[in-house]
Amino acid sequence: MKTVLIVDDELAIRETMEQILNYDGYAVVKAGSGAEALAMVDKSEPDVILLDIKMPGMDGFEVLEKLKANGVSAPVVVISGHGTIETAVEAVKSGAYDYLEKPLDRSRLLVTLSNCLTHQNVLQEREQLRFKVGSGMPIVGESQAIKNIRLFIEKVGPTEGTVLITGENGTGKELVVNAIHRASLRAEQALVEVNCAAIPRDLVESELFGHEKGSFTGADKQRVGKFEHADGGILFLDEIGDMGPEAQAKVLKAVEESRFQRVGGTETREVDVRIVAATNRDLSSPQSGFRQDLFFRLNVLSIHLPPLRERAGDVELLLSWFMADLAGRLNREQLSFSDETLAILKNYSWPGNVRELRNLVERLLILSSGSVVKPSDLPLLPGTQSSALSNASFLDCADFQEFKALSEGAFLQQKLKENMYNVSRTAEALGMQRSNLYKKISKYELRTQPEVD
Repeated sequence: MKTVLIVDDELAIRETMEQILNYDGYAVVKAGSGAEALAMVDKSEPDVILLDIKMPGMDGFEVLEKLKANGVSAPVVVISGHGTIETAVEAVKSGAYDYLEKPLDRSRLLVTLSNCLTHQNVLQEREQLRFKVGSGMPIVGESQAIKNIRLFIEKVGPTEGTVLITGENGTGKELVVNAIHRASLRAEQALVEVNCAAIPRDLVESELFGHEKGSFTGADKQRVGKFEHADGGILFLDEIGDMGPEAQAKVLKAVEESRFQRVGGTETREVDVRIVAATNRDLSSPQSGFRQDLFFRLNVLSIHLPPLRERAGDVELLLSWFMADLAGRLNREQLSFSDETLAILKNYSWPGNVRELRNLVERLLILSSGSVVKPSDLPLLPGTQSSALSNASFLDCADFQEFKALSEGAFLQQKLKENMYNVSRTAEALGMQRSNLYKKISKYELRTQPEVD
């Protein structure tokens, strides 16, 4: 039940509003003066405050000012029997949510309160989301590589330098970008992301710089690009290595001059944007097909994120962090790992890096039946003898069905490898229908492509 504080020096008005609000399901507390209201709010903050303007002693504007100065977040609806447009404007400028004139209309009062509470809920949810996104996942690990990354963020975050982040997919490039944004002087401004690999090449310029209506087929209205959306903040160009040559040339010009033209436009637009770029490719080589002048312009401050296989000592810390985080999200009891399971996971090459580890923990939380993850609980991990196949001996199987499943999965995985992971060729070599092999690949979660080194 939501609580409404009514602040009015007239007893009859307080009692009338109390009856209306009680009937509609609100709890009501009342104050006959500004000083009394401030004392009540100091003890217990209501959900909404209905505040009269004309009161002896401390008037409503003074009360509103003190409420804001004291950090009270409850929305305030100002009410007055001496309403003018100037009074309403002043009330809203002073921080009130809305303004109502006396005598109060019951329907208008209830609608205003409902809208007020809805607005407050949206603000609270947005703040919670901002906190979650802003805090995000910490950069977990105690390896020297992770310590170097944290030190890099601490040093470069508050600067205006362009940053280039390199590393394999799943190593946490977005995580580092968010940390740089939080540490920057632009933390209160936008962080705008562009996934260059996900945009059709002929639309990259429109996505980045916007376009004017009629500038190309399908441009039925004007569009503002990412550079303009990021004005004052940070523009994150993810997978920039996949950007085409023509778009690269225009990005180079925009980065160097901080100005551009929309597609089909003639007006030059200036922006204040800090650039952070990321790629899983080596852009330093001319053979990469990436403009070297743009590479050198982006490579002002650079950091390489190591693959998880190069920091195996962090695997157990990451498992613990994801287990705690995901168990809370999924409303599940946390699982522990047996020593044998930890040994397998520490020795695994993790081709999908931290993202793959997270997905594994989520899968285990959903599918595992016991409280301790044993080797037989693991899915098939590329490059191991199997997880369910893991290092556990076939002789440890509980029954023949488990042994049969383990051995069949191991046999098929080996045959796929021998046939260069060509499913049709493997099925032909085994004398098996391709559809049947696909079913078994799905059943045993077999790898169908070479392991990434």
